[in-house]
Amino acid sequence: MIAALIVTIMLIPQSLAYALLAGLPPEAGLYASILPIVLYAIFGTSGALAVGPVAVVSLLTASALGQVAAQGTAGYAVAALTLAFLSGVFLLGLGLLRLGFLANFLSHPVIAGFITASGILIAAGQMKHILGVQAGGDTLIEILHALYVHLAEVNLPTVLIGAAGLAFLFWVRRGMKPALRKLGLSQGAANVATKAGPVLAVVASTVAVWGMGLGAQGVAIVGQVPQSLPPLSLPDFSPALMQELLVPAIMISIIGFVESVSVAQTLAAKKRQRIDPDQELIGLGAANLGAAFTGGFPVTGGFSRSVVNADAGAETPAAGAFTAVGLAIAATMLTPLIHDLPKATLAATIIVAVLSLVDFSILRRTWKYSKADFAAVVTTILLTLGLGVEAGVGAGVILSIALHLYKTSKPHVAEVGLMPGTQHFRNILRHDVETCDELLTLRVDESLYFVNASLLEDQVRARLGENQKIRDVILMFSAVNEVDFSALESLEALNHQLQELGIGLHLSEVKGPVMDRLRETHFLAELNGRVFMSQYEAWCALNGGQSKPRRIPVAAGE
Repeated sequence: MIAALIVTIMLIPQSLAYALLAGLPPEAGLYASILPIVLYAIFGTSGALAVGPVAVVSLLTASALGQVAAQGTAGYAVAALTLAFLSGVFLLGLGLLRLGFLANFLSHPVIAGFITASGILIAAGQMKHILGVQAGGDTLIEILHALYVHLAEVNLPTVLIGAAGLAFLFWVRRGMKPALRKLGLSQGAANVATKAGPVLAVVASTVAVWGMGLGAQGVAIVGQVPQSLPPLSLPDFSPALMQELLVPAIMISIIGFVESVSVAQTLAAKKRQRIDPDQELIGLGAANLGAAFTGGFPVTGGFSRSVVNADAGAETPAAGAFTAVGLAIAATMLTPLIHDLPKATLAATIIVAVLSLVDFSILRRTWKYSKADFAAVVTTILLTLGLGVEAGVGAGVILSIALHLYKTSKPHVAEVGLMPGTQHFRNILRHDVETCDELLTLRVDESLYFVNASLLEDQVRARLGENQKIRDVILMFSAVNEVDFSALESLEALNHQLQELGIGLHLSEVKGPVMDRLRETHFLAELNGRVFMSQYEAWCALNGGQSKPRRIPVAAGE
């Protein structure tokens, strides 16, 4: 209950702000944070994950809805329900089919690049509320140009409120807790007060606007918010609208699931708990369906509030259920108090929250570790900033798959020899090993499938061209987990080529599942060599005592 109280205090301004980001009335943020939390508590597997509106999903929602309806219209709100419904159905379907592994096709560097670019876009897009001007745009260039064009319309009171809100909220994140500790507050009290910082900003700015009548001076305020529990609502099931929103719903679902399950697994690992990705899909699917039928919009697990939930002591989903109760009380009793809440304060809340997502260190780290990953991150960031979030998501998916294909298309194939005095075989370019001129042993360090099937053939032919004495070729399959049909045909072709040359083709250390698949084919019957249980057994059977030391400086090659 203590965790629920802290998260409720934190979630109220966040929910209002993310509804604003999604282009929806502020109450939609509260509605999207009540029933979805309860449904996730029932069907999810994390005891600390806090489900509700989040920045990136809200931005994607606004981008998708902007293509089908104008903000502020009834059609826009109904489209939001439909988007949440489609997202819920998609997630639920993936969960029931146990397809949670599909999220692994989005690489972490690409996701990090997309979230970084999205954070920049969101922060830039909220500057119009800080300045009090009307400015739109889907890309960073469009947003900055619109802000520049409307600079003459800046509202000074709005700027003062927005700047004060930003300064205060940044101080809350960095300096409030140490300051309170110096004043003698306990660790727990300082934590609660720090998490309540956004609420203090909301209260102070609302009182200031109300007390000085700033609404009449052009300061944009939230206005009238219905004082009620989430209403029963129905999405629009028209085929035309659902077809338009299907692809955005799939993108939102994938991004939301990846973010949510990453947070849930991180928190679970700290407590030695287990997260079931397939059940998480069902939990998030149910939460989105709940949002669709109670006036909300797409939701997922949020990083910041989930961490706060865990730190505050949440051990079971009951914390989420109590949070829903707190938000329901706020929706029925507190909404009249936010009539004069300035939108600039909500914008400041969003900016401070999303800037914590911006991580340019991923560029430095990927540059040092993998130039291919670095190129994928840079491309994702530039496309998201330059073409918009939908292009960024699409590029992220394509780049993730392309990276996988690129990396597996060139499997590491090492020629190995026997370590003296052992039964172990190592790369001849890295270790001092014994080799035999008439025996070629290649260790294949990747599964074989259509993308890399021909590469192994090429490598064997290249080795044969370099050494005319070779009479036997051993393919060491200790790292091969799969041989697809294209790779099988490649192995069959290699077998026939070697047979015509009078060279034996042998396999060693073939894994059980791979051997089971090979037994169902004619390959083993037509193999002109043998299948050995171990590489050492193959070595003893084929080298004829002709081995000799091969002296190569350690780590001299690949």
